[in-house]
Formats: sequence, structure tokens, C-alpha cells
Amino acid sequence: MRFVFLFFFVFYLNAQQSYIDYLSPYHPTVSNKGMVVTQNNLSSDVGIEILNKGGNAIDAAVAVGFSLAVTLPRAGNLGGGGFMLVYLKEKDEIFYIDYRSKSPLNASIDNIFDLNGKNISPIDFSDDIYDKTRYGYKAPAIPGTVAGLLEAHEKFGSLPLEEVLAPAIRQANEGILVSYDLEKAIDDTHQLKKDPESLRIYFKNGSAIKENSIFKRPDLEKTFKLIASNGKDGFYKGDIAKAIVKAMNLNNGLFSLKDFESYSVEISEPIVASYRGNLVFTAGPPSGGGITLLTALNILSFFDLKKFNSDSAVTYHLISEALRRGHNNRSHFVGDPDYFDVPVNQLLSKERTIELAKTIDIKKATKSTVVKPLELIKESRDTTHYSIIDKMGNAVSNTYTLGYSFGSGVTIPDTGILMNNQMNNFAYRYGDKKERGRSASTGNRFEAGKSPMSTMAPTMVFNEKGELMLITGSPGGSLIPAAILRVITGVIDFDLDIGQATMLPRVHKDWPTTGILYERTLNSDVVRIINKRIGHKMTSEHTMGSTQSIQIINQTNYGFADLRRPNASVSVQTN
Repeated sequence: MRFVFLFFFVFYLNAQQSYIDYLSPYHPTVSNKGMVVTQNNLSSDVGIEILNKGGNAIDAAVAVGFSLAVTLPRAGNLGGGGFMLVYLKEKDEIFYIDYRSKSPLNASIDNIFDLNGKNISPIDFSDDIYDKTRYGYKAPAIPGTVAGLLEAHEKFGSLPLEEVLAPAIRQANEGILVSYDLEKAIDDTHQLKKDPESLRIYFKNGSAIKENSIFKRPDLEKTFKLIASNGKDGFYKGDIAKAIVKAMNLNNGLFSLKDFESYSVEISEPIVASYRGNLVFTAGPPSGGGITLLTALNILSFFDLKKFNSDSAVTYHLISEALRRGHNNRSHFVGDPDYFDVPVNQLLSKERTIELAKTIDIKKATKSTVVKPLELIKESRDTTHYSIIDKMGNAVSNTYTLGYSFGSGVTIPDTGILMNNQMNNFAYRYGDKKERGRSASTGNRFEAGKSPMSTMAPTMVFNEKGELMLITGSPGGSLIPAAILRVITGVIDFDLDIGQATMLPRVHKDWPTTGILYERTLNSDVVRIINKRIGHKMTSEHTMGSTQSIQIINQTNYGFADLRRPNASVSVQTN
């Protein structure tokens, strides 16, 4: 009997060690019950509270979405928008929820930029003119977050809405302990100081609220309660919508009640590609991040990365070139599908992939002229992502944003709602050679009522047996595909556990730039080889993205919260 016990103990230990490398400092959290991974520990615990009450992954995701408006106000929000993937285990179905912000119906180039009928080409716009889409009351698009979260709850949730929102209401009422990160983020955000309501909420006596102080949000508590009682109409047809429109109109904004009454969420199928026999599902248009990610994975399928180390110069070179061609597809052909016919099937086709893969030299950086030129869209990196799985196997991957950190800086009085600056994501200066020109797909040219392109890409991966094996996503603007791609290749190509895959150094390559952006943790010798031998100009970056991921192996969940941003955490169901 002693021998049998010892045998099974050793077997169990080896089985665990086959996945978790105890020589690595990056250990996943392990559980066979529900799991929540977010960018804030307090909100991760909210998700678990809902799971412990018998809610499913969708209930938990909705609760977390509202909670983050309290705990992570620079990115968590009611005044922004995003994309969500929902997986229902029993039905074996996956859904894509598009709740991206939309431009006001009465918006025009003239009234957005206060041209007053002057015939000025966007190419001649000054930075001061463009700032109107970055900060203040012209910057926000119609928020979709509340509609998206409540649509998910209505279609797929199991608990009453009042119960789902109760933890966020409690956090707003009782307050949260201010972290160093929150104090610093507020202090570094200049647009907050220019808005009277934001200044009142986030500053005391001219200084950002202090670390270790209690930050109560009675304004958000009131808003949460209205939504809990009245659902979607409580935000889009009631007092909240009226308050937002009133504040906007008093400050030369462009919102109308019709914008809110007509806002709708789109539920469809996500886009998908096969990678090494695994199916990768992610957000379709108006997300350009999903197109970028799947294009890059398609290209990498033609190269055997396992022949190289995960940290070899060749690996980083191939990943960079694949990402570059992914951004090519994104920037030429993606926009709001209600306004632009996005050729998704053609972009992800075998023919297109072969065409792009053939232009890659495994030993040399590709010249700019080899791939059709396009211009960049500079995006904010202050988005947030969370991943959730319940004990039944249902799952959510959700990414949402205000745009810049704290969005436009505008807070609507008496509501606590920070507004986004997503009007900044349209292409106003198509064809201009400068980055500020927003030169991108013709599909992303500004139009009233339209959603701007985004790089948000919530992602799920299923193995060859059709089993969910990975839930992931990231903030980071145009760097999002790079972060997610590195995690996927780390897990699939190099058999790393989710902790190790998450903390691999990341690289980003856009187009038409010739260089590579790399994290400073990348080995200096590798950097030198990529620069001198392969021919990429190398530029360092502190961090890229912040993936919050769950890997599933044999019905066991392995969660890891990216260490690149503070306060992220994994929380585990207890009953």
C-alpha cells in the first residue's frame, strides 16, 4: 500500500511539473473551479463573488465590467465600448458581441473641428484642431459599454441583474482603497484637470487623491442603481441619457437623445483561423486587431518555429514580419462592416497568406517596398481586458476601452460617467504621410453613426479535439495583436505554461515602419543579431500590453495575470 501511494504521489508530482516549471518565477494559479483574471484584484474578487452565488461566467463578466468603472477608472468604464466573446459549453457555441462606440448622428467634419464653414483640408489641420477629437466634449463617441454588458446578461446570464450589479454598487458606496498606481495615473492625466467635474472627483485641494485614502463614488452608485432597476433603458432612454446629452450640449458637444435611443449591439460569429490544428477565434470588424492577429498566425503556419528557441533572433524576426503583414491587412481593408464591405474571407484566405508568406526572407528584414505601403493609426494603450471561466466550462473574453487613459477627461455631472475619446480613431486625413493624418483603410474614414476601427481582439483558442484551451486578450492599442500572438505561440509552438508564455519578451512591427519595437527584457545579444545581421532597426519599449489569460488542460484551469501592469490578479471560485 505504501508503494502504491508513493507511486501515485510521484506520478501526480511529475504530471504537475510537466506543465508548471518550478524553475520559472512565473507560476500560474491552478483550479478546477471557476476563475477570473482581470487588471484589478478588487474586480477579480467581484467576479468570484458572483460565481460563488451561482452565477455563470457571463454574470461574472458583467459584474466585473461595472466594478472596473470604480476600481480602474482610467480604462474600466460605462462611457466607452468594446468587444466580447462568449462561449457556452453545453451548447458548444461561441458568440461575438460588438458594442463599439459610434459617432454622433449629427456629427460632421465641419462641426467636429469647429471649421465654421471654412474650406480647410484635413491635411492642413493643426495639432490644436486635432485635439478636439482627443480631449473635451467633441472627443466622445456614443458609449456602448452598458448596452454590450446588459445584452450579454440578457442573452446568456443566469442571475437577476440587481444581484449581478450589487458588488459594484457596494464598492461605489463604501469606496475603495486608493493604490499607488491609481494616484499616479490620475496625477499624470492632464485632461482630467481641465474638466470641472473630473477635477472635483479625482483631485482634492489641487492634488490627485492620495494612496491609501478611501475613494467613494456616490455618483456611480446612483448610476448603477438606475441601471440595475431599469436595465438598458435606464442608461439609453432615461435620466442618464438626458444628463449626458445636456452636459454635451452645454459644452458645444454633438450628442442627441436619438443617438442613445438608436444605439444597438451586434451579436454575430467571431472570425476564426486554424493554427497548428487549433482553432483561434477573435473579434471581427470593426476590430482590426482580430484581422491582424489571424493574418500573422496564418503566415507563421508556414514556418516551423519549433526548430528555433522561443527567444531566438529568428523567432522574433518571423513574428515581426508576420505582424507587419497583419497590420497591412488591417490598415488597408478594415472598417465598420455596416458602412464598408470588409473582405474578411479574402484577407484570411490561403491564397492571400501564401502571397504574404512568400515575401518573407528568413535571414533578412523585408524592405518597405516589398509590402504595399500604408499609414499608421496611433491608438491609446489604456484599454483593459479580462478573462473568465466558470465551473461548467462557460467562458468570456472581454476587452473594452475609454481610448486614452481616462478617455476624453470629461465626467458627466451627477453620474460619475467618464466619457471616451473614440472620435480620435477615425481616419480624417486619409493619404497624408504623417502619422497624425490617421491614414488608414478607406473603410475607416469618418462618417456619422459609424464605429471607428479598433485593435481590441478578445481571443479564445480551441484544441484539435474542439476543447477550449485558452482565453486571452490585452490592452495596448496597436500593440494588442503582438501581445496576444506571443502568448499563443508561447503556448502552442514552445509548450510553455501560461505564466512563462505571458512573460516572454514581446516585439511589435507595424507598417510602413522598417523597425521593430521590442521590450527591454529582450536579450541584448538577440537585439544585436536582429539589428546587425537581419537588418531591423530596433527601438526599445518598457512594456507591451497586459494579457489576462486562462489556459485549460484536462478540465483544470491555469490562470495568469500579466505582471506588466500593477494590481492585476487571478481569483478562484471557492464553492
